[in-house]
Amino acid sequence: MSNPSTTFHKIWIEQCAATEDIREQFGTRNALDYLIGEKLFSFVMAAEQDSEFAAELPAFVAAIQRLFPAEEIREYLDHLENTKFLAPPEPEIEERDEDEPWPANPVLGAAELLRFSRIRQLLRSW
Repeated sequence: MSNPSTTFHKIWIEQCAATEDIREQFGTRNALDYLIGEKLFSFVMAAEQDSEFAAELPAFVAAIQRLFPAEEIREYLDHLENTKFLAPPEPEIEERDEDEPWPANPVLGAAELLRFSRIRQLLRSW
């Protein structure tokens, strides 16, 4: 997917270009899921550990803001908040299947919620 001359911390450029095709073929919601729900979340996680990614984050956010109107971004973030991050927990099942994984780590869940909050703040900063 990446051109050999493109350094990995600049992968967001190709991801933004791919988003145009996704929007045309599969609609705006799928394009937002791809670019914000998947790629931006991964990029922010990488930026927390790598200064090259952190340096590219403002340009990535600006590109997202050029690709989507503010209202679409706001509606998408509200959707994520209501369906993923602040959704009521699933009812607990009395018996656990032994093959079923253990419940999600609450520390990782908190980190993901903080990351979502940071992304919301970044995307509203225009």
